[in-house]
Order: sequence, then C-alpha cells, then structure tokens
Amino acid sequence: MAKGGELTTDELKSLLLAGNYISKADMTKAEEYVERTGGDLVHYFLAEQLITKDLLGQAIAEFYRASYANLTTNRPAKETVLTIPKDFALKYRLVLFKIDKTKKIATVATDNPTKTKSSSGLASLGRYLGVEKLIVAYSLPEDIDDVLLFYRDPLSARLEAIVTAGERVAPLLFDEIVEEATIFRASDLHFEPKEDGVLVRFRIDGVMTEQCRFSRDVYSNIVNRIKVRSNLRLDDHFSAQDGAIRHQLANGAHADMRISIVPTLDGEKIVIRLLSEYVRDFTMADVGLSERDQHILQENSDRPFGMILVIGPTGSGKTTTLYALLKNVATPDINVTTIEDPVEYKISNVNQIQVNEATNLTFAAGLRSIVRQDPDVILVGEIRDIETAEISVNAALTGHLLFSTFHANDSATAIPRLLEMGVEPFLLASTLNLVVAQRLARRLCNKCRYSYVVKRTELKKTFPLVDKYFGKKDSITLYQGKGCSSCNHSGYNGRIALFEFLQVSREMQDMILKRPSTQEIWDLAVRQGALSMFEDGVEKAKNGITTLDEVMRVANIS
Repeated sequence: MAKGGELTTDELKSLLLAGNYISKADMTKAEEYVERTGGDLVHYFLAEQLITKDLLGQAIAEFYRASYANLTTNRPAKETVLTIPKDFALKYRLVLFKIDKTKKIATVATDNPTKTKSSSGLASLGRYLGVEKLIVAYSLPEDIDDVLLFYRDPLSARLEAIVTAGERVAPLLFDEIVEEATIFRASDLHFEPKEDGVLVRFRIDGVMTEQCRFSRDVYSNIVNRIKVRSNLRLDDHFSAQDGAIRHQLANGAHADMRISIVPTLDGEKIVIRLLSEYVRDFTMADVGLSERDQHILQENSDRPFGMILVIGPTGSGKTTTLYALLKNVATPDINVTTIEDPVEYKISNVNQIQVNEATNLTFAAGLRSIVRQDPDVILVGEIRDIETAEISVNAALTGHLLFSTFHANDSATAIPRLLEMGVEPFLLASTLNLVVAQRLARRLCNKCRYSYVVKRTELKKTFPLVDKYFGKKDSITLYQGKGCSSCNHSGYNGRIALFEFLQVSREMQDMILKRPSTQEIWDLAVRQGALSMFEDGVEKAKNGITTLDEVMRVANIS
C-alpha cells in the first residue's frame, strides 16, 4: 500500500476485517476480482464504494498507531508545505500538515510513520521548524504524492536547466516531458514544430493545454530518439510513420505509448498517445456507470450469446468501457478472445490479437479465425465494414457473446446505420442485446470541489432548457471546482463517461424487422424506461461528479 511502507496486503486485509471496515463477503469478492484481473485490492474497495478513502486512511493510521492527516479535505497551504526543505521532504516523503508556533507543536504527514519516527533526521527537523514537539501522522501515498507536487519547478524551468547543462539533452528533455504528462494524466502529448521553436501541448481531460516551448536546435535529436525507440526510419522525414514505445517512468511504473509522426511545413510533428497503467484497474464503477446501468450491463453480459455494442466518437472511452466489462466476465472457466487495432492494454485471462494489415490480419479475417478457436466471449475492436458486421452478427447468432464498438451519434442511430450497411433486419433483431452510447465529460477535482446554491430563476437564465430536470425546488445545489495544484488549476481532474442505454426488448425486435427510423426507436426506448445521455449527465452534475457546463458541452439536450 505505502511506498516503502511496512503494511503488506495480507496485513491490510486482516486490519480491514478485524475493524469491520470490510465484510468477509466483500473481501472475498475483492480477492476474486484481483485474482481474475490482476487489479489492485484497495482500488477495488474504493471504486465499488465498499469503504471511503477517509475510513481507509484512518484504518491504516491505526495500524501505525498514528493519527490520520486527511490531506484531501484539510489540504495545507503551499507556503506551509514549502517550509520543510525540498531535499528533506522528498527523501522522507514528509509533508508539513500544520504548525502552531505559539505552542511550538508541528504535525507532519507521511505514508510510513514507523520509518519516519525511527529516522535520525526527525529531531533536526524539529529544531529547524523551531518546535518542541513533532507529531508524525499518516496520510495515503497518493495524497502525499499530490502535495509533494508543490516542490516541482515549472516544466519550462526544468527543461531550461537540462539544455543549459548540455549533457544527454534529448533523452532528459523527453523523459521530463513524459513524466509531466503522466503526473497530470494527459491522454496525448504533442510536439509541434513552429518557426520560432517547438510547442509542447498536452491533452488533459479532453482539453488541449500549452505546457512549454523549447528551441528547435535540440528538436531533431528528440525526433531521432523517438524514432529509434519506436523502430521507425531515421532517414524518412516526408512520410507519416506510426510506432510504439514502452517507457519506464521515474517511479518504476511503465507507460505504453503509441507514436504518430507526420511531416508539416515547419518539420515533423509528433503526437504520443499515453496508455497509462492505472486504466488496467478500471472497474465498471470507475468509468461512470450508475448502479442501475451496471445492473443492466451485468444482466446482458450474463447471457450466453448475443451482441453488446458500445457507441461513440473516437476518444469517447469506448475501449475502456469494454475492457472494464471484459475484466468482469473473463473468468478462468471460459475462453475470451479479442481482435483489436491496436491492443491498448493487456488483460489477464484474455487472448488478445492485434490487427496487422501487412499480413492481411484484418478484423474480418481475424474474427473468422477466432470463431474456430472455441470462444465463449469475443471482443471485436470496431465494426468498420459490412463484412465485419455480418461475421459479428453470425458469431452472436451461433452461440457466442460478442462485444464491439461502432461509430454513431447515439444509441438509437446505431440500429438504422447497421441496417443501411447491409445487415439483415432479422439477423440484427435476433442477436442485438444492448446498445450503449457514451461521451466523456470532465470530472470535478475532489481536492478543490465545492458546492453552491443557485435559485431556479438564475438557473433558467443560464441553462434555459435544463430547468425541467430539477423537480420543483426553488433552490438547487450545484458543484464547481476552485482549481488547485492537483488539477493543474483547472477545477477538473480526470474524466467520467455519460451513458445512454438502449435495451433490445421483444417489442424492439419486432420494430427492427420493419426498418424503423432513429426517432421511432428512441421513442420506444423512452417508453420502456431509457434515459438519455443528457439525463445521465444531469444526474452526475446533481451528485457533484461533473458540472452542467460540461454536460451541455458534450451531450445533446433531450
């Protein structure tokens, strides 16, 4: 649990069970999940809301016989944190939580109180702070990491120092930029050559943000380093090239990177898609599925055959949702096989195949082979053409459970589009179980989120079409983010999916046979209880997960 800490996984299990923080039944489910997926135990507890982060911190603090410092709800000011010298704070992973100079008492937080208390440097820290009593409290490792970000110099300053030093400039620049991108969980990293330098931008929570600029003098070396590591041609500067890198981060974790290089008027532009390891542990709750939607998805994935489609544009999190679903169904007693382009994350107990056009291993060709591999569950990365669609439908018809993605604007549009592609209505009606449409909205930062009350009259002025979703209350509670170091002062940290579920009932099957319009399909779905993506977003805004601004930005009002 802790970085360098003494608490083992078995001790954590015993601690949580002994203190009745987790029931035996829930612990068994968690252990089964970890064994099946290779995921993290604590992450599962938090994602499934079996324990709150606060209670988890208190439980571990009890193990260390220390008090608990909640750095999320009681975040110390930057000037307070920086009172402890940088080298000392980073070496011992110490955060100054609070100090009372009148009483000469200070509290420091760490993720390993035992190691810190036994350190010879603790007494010298007390003298440095001018206190007579130094209390060592426990905080969760991720909260310690978050506050220690106060010690980081701006990226531009760190890059300038590397260039000034003049040794191993290209490798160190690249490593530093990638580290920064992973700290703020950027999904994409852009190197954009311009006439006066190279612009570095990150896509964080779906929004492009400028990070820094550096001289063109060192850029050619960075391009060459990336090409070498991703096995691309060094002598080709006028063709588009694609590759991949597995990059080791400073903390020992790995980031898988997809590389795309294209020639522009000012030089070779590089875009790196960062596939961070934390996504491997995503559960269905993590991606934003409500309990109602989880139940619907579970019910349909428990069927022995049929097809579940996830709909949305590129970058809407479709693959992440399917991976979370796969991890839920991929038990050792069934055969799960995927064909993807590309394989983004490896999943335990799943056989994953990478599309390779050079060897004619297309979605359609791969799917034909998979059907002969005795599968129970099949995942097709994307239905792109009629050939793949027909094979997918036939696979679902002949006793396989098939998951796939498809490009459409909403759940109801997917059915007419598949029919227009050439899929026979009777086959689609017989095989399609569920259509899930989704979009990604930015998630409010838990560190700086706050609530505020707005009058209905004000809400009508700002969001004139949203009023009907808030009942008859005159005062409405909404949420916003102040902006802090944890969220790069944006007020948002991470993204959450907004969902729209369309279940194919008997009545819907009969309608598909008549080649219905999108509107006819959605009208029937609403009569049967379907909620639109916008309605799902409003519920998430009410619960403080995102904001109405974000919902309006990504979802059509219904």
